[in-house]
Amino acid sequence: MTMIPLAAPPDAGVGHDPWWVIGLKVLIIFVLLVVLTLFNIWWERRVVARMQHRVGPNVHGPFGLLQSLADGVKLMLKEDLMPKGVDRFVYVLAPVIVAVPAFLTFAVIPFGPTVKIPFTETYTRLQLTDLPVSVLYVMAIASIGIYGIVLGGWSSNSTYSLLGGLRSSAQMISYEVGMGLALVTVFLFAGSMSTSEIVAAQSTHQTVNLFGVDIPIPGWYAFLLFPSFVIYVVSMIGETNRAPFDLPEAEGELVAGFLTEYSSIKYAMFFLAEYINMATVSALATTLFLGGWQAPWPISLWDGANSGYWPVLWFFGKLMAFIFFYIWLRGTLPRLRYDQFMKLGWKILIPVSLGWILLVATVRAVGRETTFSRTTLLVAAGVVVVLALLSMLLPGKPKDDKTPEVADGKDFDAFAGGFPVPPPIVDTQTDSRSKEGSRG
Repeated sequence: MTMIPLAAPPDAGVGHDPWWVIGLKVLIIFVLLVVLTLFNIWWERRVVARMQHRVGPNVHGPFGLLQSLADGVKLMLKEDLMPKGVDRFVYVLAPVIVAVPAFLTFAVIPFGPTVKIPFTETYTRLQLTDLPVSVLYVMAIASIGIYGIVLGGWSSNSTYSLLGGLRSSAQMISYEVGMGLALVTVFLFAGSMSTSEIVAAQSTHQTVNLFGVDIPIPGWYAFLLFPSFVIYVVSMIGETNRAPFDLPEAEGELVAGFLTEYSSIKYAMFFLAEYINMATVSALATTLFLGGWQAPWPISLWDGANSGYWPVLWFFGKLMAFIFFYIWLRGTLPRLRYDQFMKLGWKILIPVSLGWILLVATVRAVGRETTFSRTTLLVAAGVVVVLALLSMLLPGKPKDDKTPEVADGKDFDAFAGGFPVPPPIVDTQTDSRSKEGSRG
């Protein structure tokens, strides 16, 4: 199937665009991300309201579509408070450090094939730029936002903000490790770190021979590398600080973590970065695991499904499916404890990722040296990894929680079990307390 029209010049694509095309792409991506953020906020409110049998925003604009815009204008016009004792320069710089990288990560995301710009004779690829290490570029730029969160918590001159910033940085760093390891197997299969080449590598279908029957499997890595896909999805939710992993903010608590001392437009910039990062990791998941802008089956049976501007529709359809998954989790699961969250990242996701990488590398090596089908071996290895992962999630044997009895006349040793434990409360009242209670 030919993606580039016959009339397109041979050098049409990334790196050969005129300056006005580059400027147009930058403007479109910027406006698209801002509008997408406003829509995602509205959609999240409507979906969660539907799950909780509420109405949701329905006053401002048709179906309440202008509610997010009204909230943004309200935040811009609110008084910008500057707490006493803050580091002013770092305090103002922190939201910028968080927001700017969120926009830069979309520079290497492919939205579609080479197309003709309407009303012109210019052909261009629907991607701002591409690099041989595009995926590493996304991971590097996304990690810069951690500095903004840490600096925002440190510069606020508040204990709550400082602890929230440290907790957030530990969370994001921990889950970026798991996210990076989940992408290694994609690099091994695609043979490239370029986003456009990874999309092209998923265009061919695979077959698995089970008991003499050829079963067709889409070339998407979400099927071929299913454990990597699951690890990436869990890691991207933890890395973007979203429920049930929204521990840095914890909006149900009395303070908002590193955001406690922020207000007005600075407060809005943090949340703008959060929603853009949601779109970024969803777009990266679409590109690396769901075939990018390629049409899903059975739409792919249509000859023109992967040409023209139709792929943009397929791309954003897959991206919004991930956004809906974010919202679904927020309306369904309770927040985890911090120790449970870190245990999931370091004791489950990272070891499983390392083991899966070794399995994939072994399968590829065996497939080259023997006549066995690498796809069949990979599917079998994936089943083993999934079963091992499920076994880790099974509840363990409950421990006997017995309260140690305190013998009369003996001092209570708070450190007997290794940790300071308060003595058990005796359910008795003294005569003085009972007299005071009767008087009161």
